[in-house]
Amino acid sequence: MSAAIYAHYFIPGLNVAFLFSFAATVLMTLAIIPLAKRRPIGTPLAWGEAMFGAVYGFFVMFLAYGVVPHQWLTHADNELQWRADRIVVGPTVGPRHLLKYLPFTMTRVVFRDLVVVGIYAVLFGLNVYVWVWWQKRGKAAAKATGELTSSYGRPLVRRG
Repeated sequence: MSAAIYAHYFIPGLNVAFLFSFAATVLMTLAIIPLAKRRPIGTPLAWGEAMFGAVYGFFVMFLAYGVVPHQWLTHADNELQWRADRIVVGPTVGPRHLLKYLPFTMTRVVFRDLVVVGIYAVLFGLNVYVWVWWQKRGKAAAKATGELTSSYGRPLVRRG
């Protein structure tokens, strides 16, 4: 038996595929930061480096917006059995439940989809953070040296 099957016996509801794909996506996204710290600012890219970066970026986006939400939806539908007939909030909830007085019905499918929206929001926020960090990585070094820059970000040169 594989480790995933053993883990399922000890931790019920654990989906190794979802957890692995989510962790791999976060690690691959954050792996760009140490690489960017080593790379000198303004260094031109070779064709191979640009192609590798494009494929790497596409693969991370594919994981973040394709594989991770799919793994969660599969886990919620199959193992957790969050179906449309399982009502959480609404008039048909048990007799002693306070949520039965709400004027709308929410099923477990709604909560499943809210988790997917949260996954998209977290991973999109992480992507935007890395993009902004990459764009601002040279500005901190320029401010530390006291170099004057124009409104376009280029260094000012004295004539004289």
